[in-house]
Amino acid sequence: MTSIGTGYDLANSIFSPDGRNFQVEYAVKAVENGGTSIGIRCKDGVVLAVEKLVTSKLLKPNANKRIATVDRHLGVVYSGMIPDGRHFIERARDEARAWRDTFKTPIATADLASRMGGYMQAYTLYQSVRPFGITAIVGGFDSAAETPVDGEVGTGPGCGAGGKVAGKTHGGPFLYMIEPSGLYWGYYGAATGKGRQAAKAELEKLDLGGPGGPALTMEEAVKEAARILYVAHDDDKEFELEMTWISGADGPTKGAHREVPKALREEAERLAKQAQEEKMEE
Repeated sequence: MTSIGTGYDLANSIFSPDGRNFQVEYAVKAVENGGTSIGIRCKDGVVLAVEKLVTSKLLKPNANKRIATVDRHLGVVYSGMIPDGRHFIERARDEARAWRDTFKTPIATADLASRMGGYMQAYTLYQSVRPFGITAIVGGFDSAAETPVDGEVGTGPGCGAGGKVAGKTHGGPFLYMIEPSGLYWGYYGAATGKGRQAAKAELEKLDLGGPGGPALTMEEAVKEAARILYVAHDDDKEFELEMTWISGADGPTKGAHREVPKALREEAERLAKQAQEEKMEE
């Protein structure tokens, strides 16, 4: 079959004879035109980072944030069309607020990913709408003490009081990536945007998904995230590095989604530039 739509790309609700939805594929192309975003799940938290491309020297530095707080313990970074990303974030905040109103607890990272995946998938079903032109990475640190009453309902007779499974660990850091189709997966390291292939290759070199879980600390992950974004960066464009992190209640952010301290971010950038220079000299 041809890779060109030949009429099957005129509406969002039509499949081609070989089972493709061209509008969703075009949305993925829009994501690939955006700056690179990455997320790293660490043993003590989550780090989010984005290569924010500077399209004009007239832009105010450090404005137009690409990473947003959805709930106190949840952050989102995205690559692709900025207006679509802003709408996604507002909807995610509505979902988090509605969950608190209903269950009186913060929404779990997995539940937010599920709800937002369903929301994005709905935009692939109807002719009157178009898919989201973004891929979003959702990171959060769930509290073990704030699992909803029905948090484990449906998992079988092993459920105990409050819907919790005996001996199962609840809470901790989580990372999900949601694609324009609405598909989402849990990750130890995720990358999207223009430099996703190079970033993914670097993430795979890190000790993230071993039998004991991630070995990286948050501070180590901040430095690795900066290095990876510099490796994946297209040299002919200026960019700003935006980074946030989320730890548990006993960590540096006290369970909240916060910007990485300026001193640590600048140190990470310095080391990343130094590594790039050493690589060029070899």
